[in-house]
Amino acid sequence: MQTAKKAIVMFFGAMMVFQLAAAQREKPVLVAAASDLKFALDSIIIVFSETNPVIIRPIYGSSGKLYEQISNQAPFHIFMSADVAYPKLLEEKALTSSAIYLYGLGRLVIWSRKIDTAPLGMTAFQQAGVKKIAIANPDHAPYGERAVEALTYYRMYDSLSSRLVLGENISQAAQFVSTGAADAGIIALSLALSPTMKRYQTSYFLIPEESHQPLLQGAVMTSHGGNSKGAASFMAFLKTETAIKILNYYGFNQPEG
Repeated sequence: MQTAKKAIVMFFGAMMVFQLAAAQREKPVLVAAASDLKFALDSIIIVFSETNPVIIRPIYGSSGKLYEQISNQAPFHIFMSADVAYPKLLEEKALTSSAIYLYGLGRLVIWSRKIDTAPLGMTAFQQAGVKKIAIANPDHAPYGERAVEALTYYRMYDSLSSRLVLGENISQAAQFVSTGAADAGIIALSLALSPTMKRYQTSYFLIPEESHQPLLQGAVMTSHGGNSKGAASFMAFLKTETAIKILNYYGFNQPEG
């Protein structure tokens, strides 16, 4: 009888080891993510990993360039875009394997390490010490495109265009301002709220939403990620109250409806 019990214990022990090893052998889930998500998504991944053995590897960049890579069969499992238009384009190309999840609304802020932009508003760019202004490249970064829309709305784009310094993505634009390579910039609220940026400046001016098209952001599983249980579990986690709270903390409001 004891021998039989030992055999059963050994069997289930071996099964647990096998299942754990199988989970560890599963390839990491690659998440192509807009760079405005850097701090929020890193935090979400940490919390997710506390109860899940799946390895999540985020690759940050501009949404437009990540979209191009996925269109060319880059092996990303999940795409989190700063503009939902890109996931919709993938959907039209039959390159998705899930419904699009609208995870947040991004916001633009004027941020500077040198001056307090909060009381100055859009006139911050007219201050004597502001020579270079950083924005993301509007050709492929949604935040850059919206920054140009906002400057145009306030009839400032023509006078400021020669002073603009373009970052490859919104994270690089923020880096330009935080390191002093630019005197001020239009960056993502989510980055202004990050510990890295708050070390230099906690104040910012929130650009009114009516000045630009919404930064409606969406996530979708790609066709490459369709058979990945790990990708499905992480996609499901993005919809939980825990993940939503983290996104809210970094300034991503939940889309209505």
